[in-house]
Amino acid sequence: MKKGDVIGGYRLISEPTNANGGKCMWAFAEKDGDQYFIKRFLEPKRPRDDAADSPSVRIRRQLSKEFEDRHRTIMKRLRPDARGGGNLVLATDFFHEGSTYYKVTERIDTSSLEKPQALEPRHKMVLLKTLGNSLKQLHDIEIVHGDLKPLNVLVQKRDGAAFHTAKLIDFDDSYVSASPPEPDDIAGDSVYGAPEWRRYMQRDGSAGPEQLTCAVDVFALGLMTHVYLTGELPHHDKRYGSPADAVNAGEQLDLDTRLSDEMLDLLRGMTARAPGGRPRMDGFLKALSDPKVCALQHRRPSTAKPKSPSAKPASAMPASAKPASAPGSAKPSGPRTSRIKTNLASTPRPRTAPPPPEPTRPAAEDTKPATPPTAPAPSAPDTAAERPSRVRINLGDRRPRPGSS
Repeated sequence: MKKGDVIGGYRLISEPTNANGGKCMWAFAEKDGDQYFIKRFLEPKRPRDDAADSPSVRIRRQLSKEFEDRHRTIMKRLRPDARGGGNLVLATDFFHEGSTYYKVTERIDTSSLEKPQALEPRHKMVLLKTLGNSLKQLHDIEIVHGDLKPLNVLVQKRDGAAFHTAKLIDFDDSYVSASPPEPDDIAGDSVYGAPEWRRYMQRDGSAGPEQLTCAVDVFALGLMTHVYLTGELPHHDKRYGSPADAVNAGEQLDLDTRLSDEMLDLLRGMTARAPGGRPRMDGFLKALSDPKVCALQHRRPSTAKPKSPSAKPASAMPASAKPASAPGSAKPSGPRTSRIKTNLASTPRPRTAPPPPEPTRPAAEDTKPATPPTAPAPSAPDTAAERPSRVRINLGDRRPRPGSS
């Protein structure tokens, strides 16, 4: 496959490349005066019709049949002339030449807006709604895109148009809901993969094919919505390799608290661990009825919506974040008896924000204080045996209360 080659009637007009192609090579081609995008699949390889029968050939024939059936089923359900399919870039041809499979789509401008997060809220809302409507069209006929990520969405603005729209491309990994390929044959991106998709790929027995439904796309769309609104994926503990792995471990994704409360609620639902807990596309589109939902807001920490229902209580906060203790409040700083002995032999310890210290006076001195204490302490017998008890009560304020003699 090289520039100038003619494959299935399509003449290649660019050098083939594997850039962002996964298990494929692709190039631009032309046929009958129109330009196309042609993709060559590196696997599976179709056995020759006259190949000698053997166990390995039978396996390859079975894999090839399943591959062909899946692609032809998707093409039959997703037709380029279908109503509302203007933002779906669908295949126009699928064939094999020799042992290699090829798929063809119309050529479109592959430029895409690099920073959707820089758009105004209304423009973000329109962008997300066009993407949501495209997915709804798929899900209404029980088709899972299977590899939903920003790379497979072209954000474009036509000349004279007021808003950007999202064109959904690359349906090579699509499948009928609850009927995915085998784990060895299924494709996708682990960063945007759903929790059940990750478990299915890992063959841990906790997720069967029946769980890989349209909700797989909803999880990916939740992550993409966060990217389009804030410029980055939700954060998660770095111990986990992907958002789905963190969710599978029982963690909640750390969503940007600048998002509106409505959007935080929506994304929490879309990134839920259980597929049945995620909203359908109707719910996603309904939530985008007001541009304010897509606006970022800089809130004070006290007004930000908690990132997780299990927010840490104040007692779990770092010491530097706790409010300072009120003057005179009790502090668990060690045995009080040790402090009492020290206070008996030294100048009384000043309290927080004290007045200037006074000279040490004999305990029996009967001088009135300049300012009466706020909470007078009861008098106690002035005997040597009782003195530790008196010090423990007064804690440095050993002046007689007003009116005592």
